[in-house]
Amino acid sequence: MDADRLRRIADAQGPFVSLYVDDTRNTADAEKQAQSRWSAIRRHLEDSGLSEHVVGAVERAVLHSRPGAGTKSRAVIAGREGVLLNELLDNPLPVTHLRVSDYPYVLPLFDFGAFTPTFVFASVDHLGAELSVHSSAGVHTEVVEGQAFQVHKPTTAGWNGYGNLQHTTDEAIRTNVRAIAERITKAVDESHAELLLVCGEVRARTDVASALPQRVGDRVVFLPAGARGGRTSEHDVAAAIDEELARRGHDAVNTVVARFEAERARASGFAVQGLPGVCTALRDGAVDVLLVGDLGNATVVAGENLTAIAADADSLSDLGEAPRRIALADEALPYAALATGSAVVRCDAETALTGGIAALLRYPRPSAEEPRAAASPSARRAG
Repeated sequence: MDADRLRRIADAQGPFVSLYVDDTRNTADAEKQAQSRWSAIRRHLEDSGLSEHVVGAVERAVLHSRPGAGTKSRAVIAGREGVLLNELLDNPLPVTHLRVSDYPYVLPLFDFGAFTPTFVFASVDHLGAELSVHSSAGVHTEVVEGQAFQVHKPTTAGWNGYGNLQHTTDEAIRTNVRAIAERITKAVDESHAELLLVCGEVRARTDVASALPQRVGDRVVFLPAGARGGRTSEHDVAAAIDEELARRGHDAVNTVVARFEAERARASGFAVQGLPGVCTALRDGAVDVLLVGDLGNATVVAGENLTAIAADADSLSDLGEAPRRIALADEALPYAALATGSAVVRCDAETALTGGIAALLRYPRPSAEEPRAAASPSARRAG
């Protein structure tokens, strides 16, 4: 999913419906279970006072969207005008998550793997390749066949003919490899893929990778070939693909956390944690990356504008903003981040963040974690 799609949700009007529900359709009674789940969801939506227009739009997304293959879940976020997001998620959900609120509840999208980077998978040999482009638009597949087909060297030949046959075979390989590399390059450039996964027999995949321009070659990760050599289906290496994507996601989070800890350790003013400081930074549009840990049932106070948030009513009133609502922090903080163009990173339970929340800032600010400056010497003397 493109993060820009979430930012567009911030421009919509609420109240918002945020629904995360099982969408597995590979069992005999799948339709019956889906109808049963929807009946309970509809009752809750109607009891929340939502219009039939919104309820009907959510129903169509839940019951009539194109199903995915295998075990899936579905994320649906709707606003006053209808459905804003309808996304299949690979991770199954044991229970349904449903909220109706002034804020969209987007945090589960970061938990359930909705932000897989765009990538190209290429299973190659010296004859051609099978490509699949995975992006927010879905999966596009194609087969690339080289134009030169004599790529197998003869096992026996007379001395006079062997050199010519070998030369012909080597030239055919080079021709095919160039054609494969050109098509892979086009797929990567057109999709803006961050990652190129190449699978195949060692020599074939090495030859193809060597023929790629550096800007594409820098994104290559090799996957193991199948047991029989030659081209391997994407299904056969699905576990290796998932492992590589999970590793990259984990590394990206660790990089952000390490940067936060380094900035905090040197008191640079680029790092802040805890609800009061993070709310202030979000309100001022100063957050570059929001780090979200376990917020539990923490709440914030918001004004008329949904991004005018504070840790308590007094802090908001001090800014001349009348408190209008109390909101769950796990809804309001990610929303404010997206509305102000900030990135959101979900941290695991092992990451120690004060109050379960922290931020890297766009510019240095006085630390909100420190107590207010002591009174000036003249003030102390006067006291």
